Amino acid sequence: MIRILRSVVDDMIAHARSLVPVESCGYIAGTSTQMTRYIVMTNVDNSPDHFSFDPKEQFQAVKSVRSTGETLQVVVHSHPVTPARLSAEDIRLFNDPQMIYLIVSLKEEPPIYNSFRVFKPEPGIVDIQPVVIQVVE
Repeated sequence: MIRILRSVVDDMIAHARSLVPVESCGYIAGTSTQMTRYIVMTNVDNSPDHFSFDPKEQFQAVKSVRSTGETLQVVVHSHPVTPARLSAEDIRLFNDPQMIYLIVSLKEEPPIYNSFRVFKPEPGIVDIQPVVIQVVE
């Protein structure tokens, strides 16, 4: 389970809405007990079907959280017209089992968001585990 501040959820949904039809992307940073900050990233692919982070922004995000004692814990991206589940491309591209992957779907109103851990224990094997999200004030 992850605990995310309501303001962080609001920020990631607002970011997703602002870029429709393009997928938004970002990080959520926090401590071992609570996710406290959404970090907007640029989708350099500028695509409705996939995203890639800007490497310079990734470096800045890492630097930023180190200075506050937080860590990057969640990779966020949106699905403007599809459900909040991992696509085949998402699974293919995800490779850091330390991160939680959260998808915001704008297919319905209000938006739906789900999170997952993705493990690839060996080639051709993928283990996807849902992560419960608890939104806190």
